[in-house]
Amino acid sequence: MAKKKQILFPKHKEVLKQMGENIKLARKRRKLTTTQVAERADIVRKTLYQIEQGNPSVAMGAYFNVLRVLGLQNDFLKLAEDDEFGRKLQDLDLV
Repeated sequence: MAKKKQILFPKHKEVLKQMGENIKLARKRRKLTTTQVAERADIVRKTLYQIEQGNPSVAMGAYFNVLRVLGLQNDFLKLAEDDEFGRKLQDLDLV
């Protein structure tokens, strides 16, 4: 089965690009090379490069492993943590 390409709007691509840049800056602050992070995350350097570019086709698990290597794995728990819109919808059902 062929891998389906993820289609994102430009403003959403920008979010991933910024996340990749944040990961790259975190790696550099820790003075880790791309080789070190890739080896510790059990990915190839090309995948790390794609993560640092915010490539949407990279598996979420690879992003998580890089964050784990950087000591930022708990940042994953922040995804969808504050579902303000969902809570408003839920409140409307209660009325």
